[in-house]
Amino acid sequence: MDFTGILRQIIISTPAILIAIVFHELAHGWVAYRLGDNTAKLSGRLTLNPVSHIDPFGTIIMPFVLLILTNGQWVFGYAKPVPVNPYNFRNPRSGMALTAAGGPAANLMVAIICTILIKWIVLPLMGVIPDYIFEPLILILRATIMINIVLAAFNLIPIPPLDGGRILMGVLPLQYAQMMERIEPFGSLIVIFMIITGLTTVFVWPIVKLFFNILSLF
Repeated sequence: MDFTGILRQIIISTPAILIAIVFHELAHGWVAYRLGDNTAKLSGRLTLNPVSHIDPFGTIIMPFVLLILTNGQWVFGYAKPVPVNPYNFRNPRSGMALTAAGGPAANLMVAIICTILIKWIVLPLMGVIPDYIFEPLILILRATIMINIVLAAFNLIPIPPLDGGRILMGVLPLQYAQMMERIEPFGSLIVIFMIITGLTTVFVWPIVKLFFNILSLF
């Protein structure tokens, strides 16, 4: 892909990435707030303003580098984690599990909304909406669907500090949850190893396919 193609991909992917990470992090904070923890609210994270959620490396540098290294074929990013104090929950374990589940659930909801927009609103207006608006809009909506689905699936990998690990820690018997808690300091290294070796694909793509099967219902 030439420079023009990569630039085009950046223009398409940027709003999709921002939508995905903003709603993911906002959902964590909102669920925590509803369960009694106002840490995210006091930190100014219960907002749709992307500036409050952007991580310079994870939101800007890493996606840009990935686009360049993969010749515009693949992009991924993350935002600043929302601060949560589990001791503000009535039940810290279940509170953390529900808070963790909020992020992937929000990404799936965004993907569903974008699917409905494409199928029920945008495509029926094809020929009515000018091509210079219609084509970029379709590309951005499709990119938003894909990035939200992949982000949700990736975060459901059951290794802390990813959301899937925190969900698992909340539902496992206490002794096993404590074992996973001891793994958490090494969790990021484990996930990086899985990415390098391709092991993430083994877990992520079946979930991606499942989510796309859900989207086909709309």
